[in-house]
Parts: sequence; structure tokens; C-alpha cells
Amino acid sequence: MGIDFHKDENRKTYATRKADKSWIDAIKELVPIQQISNALDIGCGGGIYSKALTDMGVKSITGVDFSNAILEGAKENCKDYRNITFKQGNALHTELESGCYDFLLERALIHHIGDLQHCFMEAYRLLQDNGYFIIQDRTPEDCLLKGSDSHIRGYFFDLFPKLISKETKRRYSSQYVEEALQQVGFREIQEVKLWEIRRVYDSKEQLLQDLSKRTGRSILHDLEARELKVLINYIDELISIEQNIVEKGRWTIWKAVK
Repeated sequence: MGIDFHKDENRKTYATRKADKSWIDAIKELVPIQQISNALDIGCGGGIYSKALTDMGVKSITGVDFSNAILEGAKENCKDYRNITFKQGNALHTELESGCYDFLLERALIHHIGDLQHCFMEAYRLLQDNGYFIIQDRTPEDCLLKGSDSHIRGYFFDLFPKLISKETKRRYSSQYVEEALQQVGFREIQEVKLWEIRRVYDSKEQLLQDLSKRTGRSILHDLEARELKVLINYIDELISIEQNIVEKGRWTIWKAVK
């Protein structure tokens, strides 16, 4: 089944959250963000992290996504941010000018990319000398951590093991990512793990509603409606708290310098 990123009904699926302080702090640890003036957000989705970069002080941001529908959601989400512009484009061939950006973010993108080296070559072309490249994605190990009151995603695979193969096949190992960066010419490669707060729910019911809409969770589009209902009931039974549920996801972040 899978999600169709080009359908208008999905245009807001990646535009409903706000980047958490846990992510902001992690980026500030890796990059001298106060020195960044021109940033590029490839695979920008609904513009959540473009907005965060603006709030962190970046003067100009260009968001790129391959889906016009998703970009429409991003434009609406960022309508009050005059320094953010959006462009439809492919991560392997953006058609943007070379050497214009001092920061490039690719968050939750590379598991959609079949040719990682080509993707990184395009990133290298776009960055200025000494520009920073931040990649954030899950490794297979990140995906298979057990479910808990905070790690809700783990329950998906506990109940539906059939999703494990789909999930792990599209994820790259840390070694593969680092080797691809090195082959392209990136240096000062660093890897960190991050438990990023995805969202804080006022109640368990709010979480279950979010799950029912598959909001920002492409893996849930591989479940039929009846299977999704079973999953929601399963999570409802397992979560032991009723209010102020802090959902976290485990990610790997790679920093590289051109």
C-alpha cells in the first residue's frame, strides 16, 4: 500500500508538529548555528524544521521537496515566515545553484533514496566550502527498539512483524552512510544518537487519534484500516499513563563538513 506523497489529502501530514527543543539543542551542539546565513532543507516536508532553523536565527532558508502537495502544506504552515522559500525538486537533482549554502539539512530523507552516493554528491555540490551537512535518519538498529510508554513506534513492529522487513530494508547502516560521505569528499564526519521528542500529548486519547490519522508516520500506510484499528487497541491496552504522554523517537544524526 504505502503513502502517496502526491495526494492532496496528505499535504498536511508532515506539517502538524513543532520541532522540539531536544532537536534544537542537538543541532546547536553540532553546528555553530549563529554563523549560518543561508540554509537548505532538502526533503523539507511540511516545513517543521525550516521553521525551527529560522527560530534558531538562520537568515534565509530554502525548503525543497519532490511533492507539490506536501509543499502546499509547507507554504501554509510557514506563511508567517518571510525568510523561507520553497521549491519543488529532487534530492538527486535540485537544479539549484552550486556552492550557495553554508548549511544543508536532510532529515528523514535518505531512507527514501536508492542512490545514496548520488544524493550526497548533490549535497556536496550545493554547499559552500566548509559548509555543514546534517543527515538525520534511522538505522536498522534504531527501528527495532522495543515499544514503551514513550517509544510508541516500537509497538508497531511488536504487533506486526511483517513491517520489520519493510522498515529495515529501506534503512542504511551507519557504516554505509559514513563511507558514502567519505567517498564523495566530506570530512570531519561525526555520528550522534538522539532521542528526539516527537510530541507531547495531553491525553492518551489524543495520541490514539493521531495514530488513527497516520499523521507523519509513513510506515502506518502499509497497514490496512482494520489492522490499524487493531494496532490502536493494542497500544491503548499497553500504555499505562493517561495524560502528558511524551513520545520520543530514536534517531541517528551524521554531521559532515565540505
